Amino acid sequence: MTLRRRGEKATISIQEHMAIDVCPGPIRPIKQISDYFPRFPRGLPPDAGPRAAAPPDAPARPAAASAGRRSPSDGARDDDEDVDQLFGAYGASPGPSPGPSPARPPAKPPEDEPDADGYESDDCTALGTLDFSLLYDQENNALHCTISKAKVPKLMFSRKGLKPMDHNGLADPYVKLHLLPGASKANKLRTKTLRNTLNPTWNETLTYYGITDEDMIRKTLRISVCDEDKFRHNEFIGETRVPLKKLKPNHTKTFSICLEKQLPVDKTEDKSLEERGRILISLKYSSQKQGLLVGIVRCAHLAAMDANGYSDPYVKTYLKPDVDKKSKHKTAVKKKTLNPEFNEEFCYEIKHGDLAKKTLEVTVWDYDIGKSNDFIGGVVLGINAKGERLKHWFDCLKNKDKRIERWHTLTNELPGAVLSD
Repeated sequence: MTLRRRGEKATISIQEHMAIDVCPGPIRPIKQISDYFPRFPRGLPPDAGPRAAAPPDAPARPAAASAGRRSPSDGARDDDEDVDQLFGAYGASPGPSPGPSPARPPAKPPEDEPDADGYESDDCTALGTLDFSLLYDQENNALHCTISKAKVPKLMFSRKGLKPMDHNGLADPYVKLHLLPGASKANKLRTKTLRNTLNPTWNETLTYYGITDEDMIRKTLRISVCDEDKFRHNEFIGETRVPLKKLKPNHTKTFSICLEKQLPVDKTEDKSLEERGRILISLKYSSQKQGLLVGIVRCAHLAAMDANGYSDPYVKTYLKPDVDKKSKHKTAVKKKTLNPEFNEEFCYEIKHGDLAKKTLEVTVWDYDIGKSNDFIGGVVLGINAKGERLKHWFDCLKNKDKRIERWHTLTNELPGAVLSD
């Protein structure tokens, strides 16, 4: 307290003023602001509505009975009760109370309340179901996927607020396929779109060509159901993944699977020998023509080289060593496609005994106007090749006048190839 002269008005410092106002009695812990706003997982509890205020003549709660034996936990419990009373009294309307109200049973959530886990729930109806069948045709190296039907839930809920597909509560669903690893536009297939339905029936078969036994061991088929939107990006509904090693060759397997949420795609793949697509080549040594017939049948899942997501592919073949540089043959250009069909055949006049010393070089290119063409991928067949490429070459030499077709993988590294057209 500061000293004052006679006749002066008493003054109190701000520190003394706060001490008088704030600390009139024993010091108690100061509550945090969050204590006055309890957090509930889904908003207010059903029984946290307005409570009736107790009348003035309501019996007071006996406190002296247990005042003599209080523990720290009891003090904390009283503090929580004070907060609950303060929170419940807010907005309360006065009215008579018959006394202590009986305990209420826990209220049931509203019927239209979404699942707590949304699409992460184990309930298979959360995202819908899909019926389809798979068949691996080992002889023709083809994988046939028949999309039968799907059942899409009317509303898609989740804690992240996924909205219904369309404003009318319906969807415009379609199914798309990818082969993993290496999902790209090159190996994407899709069904037609069915309008305004939650129970679409496609009965549509999509076929992957150039599928080898090695693919059936290491590849996985990703099947996604999406909703087509003309004015915005297409919306994802759900997906499922089937490892191809679960399939038996030449045996149809039927699936009825619950759709799952979108899973991340592993992009940490080894790019050193990146697959650039597949090519179907036929070889035949013709005794009548005294030459090697090389057939370029088709390509599949080619890498996209143009900005529009496609390529304009064509194929070149060389029989090396080529001293006279006359062994070059070239197919026609197929515009804007990643799965071209050529069905062209070239003849190299050569003695059968000389083929063991030769190498067949096949390269695929993307045609560009006004600039150099882009190399897509290539493959080498001959005595120095390995695996299926070597086997294909030897089968041709051993079986005269027999046409032998094989699928081969294109790589971005081709030993001995000239990467310019």
